[in-house]
Amino acid sequence: MSPVVEQPAKARVVTDSPHLRTIPVILRYDGADPLALRIVFPPEVSQDRERGEVVWAFARELLDSGLRMPSGDGDVHVWPCGRAQTVVEFHSPDGFAVVQFDSAALRRFLKRSYAMVPAGQERHDIEPGTATELTDLTGLTGPTKARPLPHT
Repeated sequence: MSPVVEQPAKARVVTDSPHLRTIPVILRYDGADPLALRIVFPPEVSQDRERGEVVWAFARELLDSGLRMPSGDGDVHVWPCGRAQTVVEFHSPDGFAVVQFDSAALRRFLKRSYAMVPAGQERHDIEPGTATELTDLTGLTGPTKARPLPHT
C-alpha cells in the first residue's frame, strides 16, 4: 500500500453572490499515482447527491505553478489571487466551478507531497503496469488535463 498525504482545507465557492460559501475539502496525494493530486469535495456540492463526493484529479505540477502564475489550458486552471489566495477553476461538460483557497494551505500540502515523492522522481516510484491504469482512470493526459472522478 502506497503512502498517502491527506490534508483538510477550506474552499470558498466563488459566485456572483456577495457572500462566499465555504465548504470543507480534502487535499489528497497518493504515492501510487505520483504525478497527480486530488481535491475531494463533499457530496453536497454535486448536483447529483446520490453520486457521493466529487473528486477532481490533476497534475501536481499544475497546482505548483499556479501558486506563482496563471497556469492551465485544459479542464483545470489555477492562478494566484493576491498574496494570500489561490483560485482554482474546474470545467466539465456539466458546467464549471471557481473556488478559492488560502495559498498557505496549498503550499503546506505541496511541501508534504514533495517530501514523500520529490519533483522529478515521480516516474521512478510507479510500479510497472500501474501508470497506464491510473492514467486511464483519472483522465490525466498531460499536466493540465483533469476530470471529475467517481467516488473511490
